[in-house]
Amino acid sequence: MAKCTKCNYKWKAKEIWSLGFSKKGKDCSNCGHKQYISAETQRIFTLGYLSLIFVPILPFFIKLSDKDEPLW
Repeated sequence: MAKCTKCNYKWKAKEIWSLGFSKKGKDCSNCGHKQYISAETQRIFTLGYLSLIFVPILPFFIKLSDKDEPLW
């Protein structure tokens, strides 16, 4: 499961999904530090329909970043 890069708070699946739809990142509910989905994880999502096969297990492989990293 994804963890905050500052306080190692383990994010809940619902929080991860809401972060996935946010373009401006989301504050950690534990420490308030802004978190983004890492560029590595974003590249996995660019696989398109192939990534939809793994939707139920995706929250377990998402990594967070404290920087808004470019995709490429």
